[in-house]
Amino acid sequence: MTSVVATNQTILVVGGGISGMTAALEAAETGKQVVLVEKNPYLGGRTVQLYRYFPKMCHPTCGLEINLRRLKANPRIQVLTLAEVTGITGGKGDYSISVKLKPRHVNANCTACGECGKAVQTEIADEFNYNLGKIKAAYLPSSMAYPQRYVIDASIIGTPDAERAKAACKYDAIDLEQKEETISLNAGAIVWATGWQPYAAEKIVYYGYDRFPNVITNVEFERLADPHGPTGGKILRPSDGKEAKNVAFIQCAGSRDENHLRHCSRFCCMGSLKQTHYVEEAFGDAGKSTIYYIDIRAIDRFEDFYQKVQANPNVSFVKSKVARITQDKEGNPVCNGVNVEGYKRYATAHDLVVLAVGMEPSVKGIDIPAEVMSDSSGFIMADPANAGIFGAGCATNALDVNRSVQSATAAALRAIQVVNKVARAEV
Repeated sequence: MTSVVATNQTILVVGGGISGMTAALEAAETGKQVVLVEKNPYLGGRTVQLYRYFPKMCHPTCGLEINLRRLKANPRIQVLTLAEVTGITGGKGDYSISVKLKPRHVNANCTACGECGKAVQTEIADEFNYNLGKIKAAYLPSSMAYPQRYVIDASIIGTPDAERAKAACKYDAIDLEQKEETISLNAGAIVWATGWQPYAAEKIVYYGYDRFPNVITNVEFERLADPHGPTGGKILRPSDGKEAKNVAFIQCAGSRDENHLRHCSRFCCMGSLKQTHYVEEAFGDAGKSTIYYIDIRAIDRFEDFYQKVQANPNVSFVKSKVARITQDKEGNPVCNGVNVEGYKRYATAHDLVVLAVGMEPSVKGIDIPAEVMSDSSGFIMADPANAGIFGAGCATNALDVNRSVQSATAAALRAIQVVNKVARAEV
């Protein structure tokens, strides 16, 4: 049975991405007790799935490594992975929370040696790489995974494969008897930092994401470019494995659209500008990128980054909302539309089309097991009636990494104020 120490002076942080980690660290480093709950078997969220940040083009290890070091060194933070909040009762300063814990089937003895993965034969979809490939059913989610422990997928429990994994472990780290459990804990304040999910591209019927294999999303492209990704960093077409040297990026794929996402997700333009660098790095001058856009939103310090990409002769900009995508006989996706600069029709074939799909909250306001306010997109809003629950990061708005960190710091400060009042009241 999992034991968690928590009181009404504890801060619960729901979500272990960059926002949740930031909120937990900021609160703990002021002396508060924190319980950090994450539904995945690792911390880091979508940030750890990036290949690089914009505009500096550095790797996520830059920020995440520092945060993980701070987290490991802080005894005030209790981390629960494979955990999901299922119930919240009470009010500001006195919440009771139910948390469902799924079994990892691997305990703290794990050294991440990988012997269980070698022994297992069953393969499952590679969720970390957006299902672009397969992994063994005993796996380490990523090289940066925290905790650095393997996971035994539930699909093989009760099969000979699970027994093979257990037999291969030299450290008695595999526990096939672990069961799902629900625990209860108390908290004085809650930071809701459940992050975002990419909009379901198959809903944009006219782009054919679910019909044309060489139409992918921006988050999938990010994993293709990463040397630790499913192709070893090679930008290859899913249909035939050929190099994709001519890549189209379609902006606002589903965003700013009353039929899909009403809001602008802010990061998509910069994400595509960044990804043109991946094409050029892979293929040099032979790599060509075309950005189809309504307007480019590169605010603040990102304008310089945008101008550098604009000046690149290997990157073309077409001011147009692509009307539809078709496919030619060679399996090339063809972008069809009208260039509004001159009003010329086009039907341009590319090796690969990348849809810059927008953000929507992973857990919408109506799905949170507590009364909170949310906007029409499901993002959490400040709620005077329930002033002990605070949204952070992309649970509150479509934000890039930098602004998510700022939002999380603000949420942590608000939560700290709540538990400080509880502490004063009990003196």
